[in-house]
Amino acid sequence: MKRVGLALAFALTGVVTWVMQPVPAMLLAPPAQQSLVLTDRHGLPLRTTRGEEGERVSWVALGDMDPDLPRAFITAEDQRFLSHPGVDFRAVARAVRDNLDRGQVVSGASTITMQLARLLLPIDRGYLGKLRQVAWALRLEAGLPKEEILEQYLNRVPLGQGAIGVSAAMRLYFNGGPEQASLGQAALLAGLARSPSSRNPLVSPGRASARRASVLDALVRQSYVTPTEAARASREPVLGVESGAAFLAPHFTTRLLATAEAEGRPLAGRWQTSLDLQLQGWLEEEVRHTTAQLADRGVRHGAVVVLDNRTGEVLAWVGSPDFWADTAGQVDMVVSPRQPGSAMKPFLYALAFDRGITAATVLADVATTYQTARGPYHPRNYDRREHGPVRAREALGSSYNIPAVDLAHRIGPSALLRGLHQAGFASLTRAPEHYGLGLALGNGDITLLELANGYRALANGGVWHPWHSLAVPSGSAPGEVRRVMSREAAVLTLDILADPDARAPAFGVRTPFEWPFPAAAKTGTSRHFTDNWAVGVTAGFTVAVWVGNFSGQPMEGVSGIAGAGPLLQRAMLLVARRRDPGNLVTPASVGLHRVTICRVSGKLAGPDCPTLVEHFVAGTRPQETCDWHRAGELVLPAAFAEWQVRESGVAHVRVSAHGDSIAEERPDRLTITSPGSGDHYRIPPGVDRRFASIALRATGTDAQVRWYVDGLATSAGRWPLQPGTHQVLAVAGRLRDSVTITVETP
Repeated sequence: MKRVGLALAFALTGVVTWVMQPVPAMLLAPPAQQSLVLTDRHGLPLRTTRGEEGERVSWVALGDMDPDLPRAFITAEDQRFLSHPGVDFRAVARAVRDNLDRGQVVSGASTITMQLARLLLPIDRGYLGKLRQVAWALRLEAGLPKEEILEQYLNRVPLGQGAIGVSAAMRLYFNGGPEQASLGQAALLAGLARSPSSRNPLVSPGRASARRASVLDALVRQSYVTPTEAARASREPVLGVESGAAFLAPHFTTRLLATAEAEGRPLAGRWQTSLDLQLQGWLEEEVRHTTAQLADRGVRHGAVVVLDNRTGEVLAWVGSPDFWADTAGQVDMVVSPRQPGSAMKPFLYALAFDRGITAATVLADVATTYQTARGPYHPRNYDRREHGPVRAREALGSSYNIPAVDLAHRIGPSALLRGLHQAGFASLTRAPEHYGLGLALGNGDITLLELANGYRALANGGVWHPWHSLAVPSGSAPGEVRRVMSREAAVLTLDILADPDARAPAFGVRTPFEWPFPAAAKTGTSRHFTDNWAVGVTAGFTVAVWVGNFSGQPMEGVSGIAGAGPLLQRAMLLVARRRDPGNLVTPASVGLHRVTICRVSGKLAGPDCPTLVEHFVAGTRPQETCDWHRAGELVLPAAFAEWQVRESGVAHVRVSAHGDSIAEERPDRLTITSPGSGDHYRIPPGVDRRFASIALRATGTDAQVRWYVDGLATSAGRWPLQPGTHQVLAVAGRLRDSVTITVETP
């Protein structure tokens, strides 16, 4: 026992002797100036962690700081800093109690001096690291006055986005210096010390403001400021005016730096990002243009993200119309979850195609009630009508809600949610019962980035892999890979989304989704018109856009076609100027079989059927010949007696004596729907002439249509624009229609 006592005495003497040793001067020397430069994919500077004078880390004496700064940090981080010896034993006791009560570590009781020890030395986390941190805190307190400890801490504390110390943070967030910090600014910076990567105002103005409020409340409780002063400080903006330093693509670079900080990566060196700065600038201007055009309809905000399909690289990232407009400008809608509405339907249909549903399967678009745990559920279509029997191709292309809910009911919410998780929708964190069948209609919050990367999986043949914010070396692996759906299902889904005839019943023959290159598109509108979404997919890239209000205030009847659609249309054209759209994979190239079917019943076409050609996976082609058409009459199953079948050209419906519905069909009448009579076109300057073309389309007949421009036959579905006045003629048997158009020179 005596030996144990002697050993403890020697150990204690050794610790005391070590604690009383002077702190090495080299340890306290100002840190080496490190900086990080972010460039776009072509080497153009986007952002730097250096200030105007060449560095972001700048040492400032405590006496040169505004007094509000040290007081705010002491209040927020260590209220007994001036009285304890480096370790606050009262706080330690409270932390031990709280940790035992919660069964996990919820408080570490770190003082400012202990935090400084961790900033000065490479101290591991854990109990041994905590003991070493305590020992160094005692040594710092024994060798340094409180003022020097506080000065060291305030010049070394990380405050987000690569800013080290209060001087750097004041320049970054407020374009000012520590000698002129306001009370609100001091409280905000003090609130960043615990979570600099997630609470800084560039990443989350809301969290930064809330933390500032708690610091101000603490300052009032300590009688350092009056309630009136605190209230005035709480009304200060959480971010100052834009600085003069390079700060381009602000939402993108802010997110990149926050992620790197959270991962513990050193913010130093030169990082080549994946962003295309010129494209970024074009799309920022388009977002501002769109919101200005829709301002009278209650639209204030918009966002765009562009991904390279092969590599997953982010080519453009616009989180709001104006990052510096006000505190709402820092909201980043690329990564802020909202309800996507019908933009989720393609993933439902792709899953259904892998479960035996075909593009020709007839779905019942009739009033249906589902009994759920939350009571009866009555899905309704956007146009508040039912459309009777509709093929899956038309149901998806026209985005009908009732058939989608029917498919979700067949598949089950649990299986649908698993499929969406596989497609990268990690924001859907609730149980399947929470979403229910409404998951088919996009009632779960997701991000624009998740949506873009999910559609990118469709373009990649049903294979998902992560997106990247840094440039991906040529030929490198895409990272984690997982198959979401079969290649055939992915190709068929995109083929439907690229089919203007499939969307025509709901959206008409003229939509914003006309591009001079192969592309698929889908829109979505959340309930009460609070969010508009649109996604465009080519072989080379995916573009996703959002239009709405950060506050959730409804727009004035702005649908996806009218709101997000025009923004997507222009954004796709701009991206095509920088990236090759390529050609979407065709159904035939992946082994899908072409079969002539009845366009009403989806069965094999009979002699009296209006026909179309559909694609089928091997083993899924229909086996029955249509029996709905009988000697010039359309005989529908009794369940569809009340509905008119649009695609068949039905004039009226009557019910036969045996309960079937019989409809008479209109005679064919050929009508050119694109271009329109009297249309004026202008060849865009600087656009590849391959892309300066218009679509040639007509409706009213199932016969093959031949096209002539100025008397010359053209076999393509598009006609390249040529200056002058032109006559466009469509001929189908004895039927014909013509229009006159004018094309101006650039």
